[in-house]
Amino acid sequence: MTTRYLILEDGTSYKGKSFGSEATTTGEIIVNSNMLGYQEIITNQIYHNQIIVFTQPSIGNTGINHKSFESIVTNAKGVVVLEYANISTNRLGNLTLDRFLKQHNIPGIAGIDTRELTHRIRKNEAMKASIVDVNDEHAFDQLSASVLTNQQVKQVSTKAPFPNTGDGYNIILIDFGLKYGILRRLAELDCNVIVMPWDTSSKEIMDLDPDGVILSTGPGSPKDLPDSVLTMISSVQKEIPMFGMGLGHELFALANGADTYKLSVEHHGSNHPIRQIITNQIIYSSQSQGYAVDPKSIKHDQLLITFVDLVNGTVQGIRHRDYPSFSVQFSPDGGPGPADTVDLFEEFLENVSSQRR
Repeated sequence: MTTRYLILEDGTSYKGKSFGSEATTTGEIIVNSNMLGYQEIITNQIYHNQIIVFTQPSIGNTGINHKSFESIVTNAKGVVVLEYANISTNRLGNLTLDRFLKQHNIPGIAGIDTRELTHRIRKNEAMKASIVDVNDEHAFDQLSASVLTNQQVKQVSTKAPFPNTGDGYNIILIDFGLKYGILRRLAELDCNVIVMPWDTSSKEIMDLDPDGVILSTGPGSPKDLPDSVLTMISSVQKEIPMFGMGLGHELFALANGADTYKLSVEHHGSNHPIRQIITNQIIYSSQSQGYAVDPKSIKHDQLLITFVDLVNGTVQGIRHRDYPSFSVQFSPDGGPGPADTVDLFEEFLENVSSQRR
């Protein structure tokens, strides 16, 4: 392992040891508090253009296996850990994390005090960071001058439709940065899924004779997408059941007159308790949240709040009063994380069944 540096936009520098690619990288630095599932996290399209800090002390000891990918193309910019374990105790692990990161040109840096780094990130809110060979003035100047794209969805979404076949309901899945965990859950329910690009129109959707539409998770701000996406949502929700999650939830809210805002501290993990309002049940969910729906902007004659976060009070779910459509901020498929909310897929299909009847 060679010596490398993690430098932050506020002028801070951390010395560590490299693993993975030796490339120099720049991205938004975020913290993920999951205790497991680093492969699913690194391959999640939500982390496009982001450097991921893992609070779990040791990363790498379960290797990489073919069953845990959330996407084939990996768009994370870097990995920061306290300790990198270059072993695999998992019987499914066919590849080390170091080799996987090298294959995808993603640098990693170990030996970083991730606890102190986490406190710094949460204190200073959103920051850019770089993993570099030398922490000199030139490196900091380049970091300050770098501009991160706001076209993440366009870059990660599929360019052409593709099927995930089944014998059940015909579901259109709009890809804003699709997690494969969503496809796995729909496959378990024997749905016939057609994955469509992010800019698919309402006419293109309805021409496929769908039973329901799912708006996938994805990276970036919902306000970076054009109004045509909101127009599509407004039109389709009147015709067939709709289910949004993550970015899809935020877009669903915008399409129904609500507003969104950027969180001062993003939350990425599986440890936030969430209350389902109608049952008062407390659940834990997998979250990758940088934006939230403003509760003051919700038009209560159109939308009903269904879930709230008990830590920061953010809106975690909404339902339309007039149409069989709803959305949640968290990832109901888990992957990684608890499976407390997978029944939301069945609830969506119940809406589909009722609509067909």
